[in-house]
Amino acid sequence: MQRIIKNGQLIDETWHLLPKDAAFDSLPNCDDIIVPLGLWVDHGPALKARDGGLGVWLDAGDEIEEIADQLDNFQVIALNFPAFTDGRHSSTAYLLRQRYGYKGEVRAIGDVLRDQLFAMQRCGFDAFALREDQDAESALQAFSEFSEVYQASSDQTLPLFRRRG
Repeated sequence: MQRIIKNGQLIDETWHLLPKDAAFDSLPNCDDIIVPLGLWVDHGPALKARDGGLGVWLDAGDEIEEIADQLDNFQVIALNFPAFTDGRHSSTAYLLRQRYGYKGEVRAIGDVLRDQLFAMQRCGFDAFALREDQDAESALQAFSEFSEVYQASSDQTLPLFRRRG
């Protein structure tokens, strides 16, 4: 069983991340699933009628605006990083928290490395499915490596100069 980092804790994964080519007919009714955006677009009403939890995942080229008015349908929004050098979804996480007020889980999936966790958390991510070669236990230290931040962000709304004095 895969382990993920959620809210600074290492936990067992309970959600099933479905591949892009998942067929609607083969979906379980009771499991907690994270579906690709295309499956949600094609079968949204039927997916909402399921008994299990529902999440959606977006690829790097997918825009959150496509489902911005439907965010209350999802317990989890997973944002896929196809390469660690592709940071487009950092902006998506920030938009989810700041512009759209999303309170559910925002999860980083794909090519997620330990070195990115602190910055990703600042953008609005609260869950991380690390790349398989990453040690999740030691990755927890990434959240405490910096004691202070200068810039305002999703997790600290005031910059340092506004907090001092």
